[in-house]
Amino acid sequence: MMESRKTQETDIRLDLKLYGTGQYQFDTEIPFFEHMLSHIAKHGLIDMNLFLRGDIGIDCHHSVEDTGILMGQLIHKQLGDKKGIFRYGHFTLPMDEVLTTVSVDLGGRFYFKYTGPHLDGKFGIYDAELSLEFLQKFAMHAKMNLHVVVHYGENRHHIHESIFKALGKALRMAMSKDTANPDSIPSTKGMLE
Repeated sequence: MMESRKTQETDIRLDLKLYGTGQYQFDTEIPFFEHMLSHIAKHGLIDMNLFLRGDIGIDCHHSVEDTGILMGQLIHKQLGDKKGIFRYGHFTLPMDEVLTTVSVDLGGRFYFKYTGPHLDGKFGIYDAELSLEFLQKFAMHAKMNLHVVVHYGENRHHIHESIFKALGKALRMAMSKDTANPDSIPSTKGMLE
């Protein structure tokens, strides 16, 4: 499913297939961001094709934020009534000296919480703090709960990789089809937003 978002700050086209094979193609001018998104695609088995142009002469904030918004909207739209999915997913991922847990609930309500080391510094033109901005906007527009806990770790690159890899794995689990209940909405309310 292809969607676009164009503002005075960004021009984005994103083609997203939730039940894919983890293939990805990026044209963003932000190499570290592409590296992080590749982990969501690969470990979530989500096919992604992203074209992004933004006001990176100022910084990468709007580009990263708007990508999170569009990606969240696409996931929410593609999940539809969420019939037959597991809804919940979690994954604890070791990445050398780092240990990270990501938990998601695709139940239709937004909440985001990060617990772990302060994310600061830069990776090329990418400000490390933008990862939290991306995750918050992604969760908000996917209408999901997203909890990220970095239990411990020191290497900033490893910390980021562990978060995005674990997010891909947790999403894959939550979006997976429950073969025991393929026609069931995973809620006692009988519906999810």
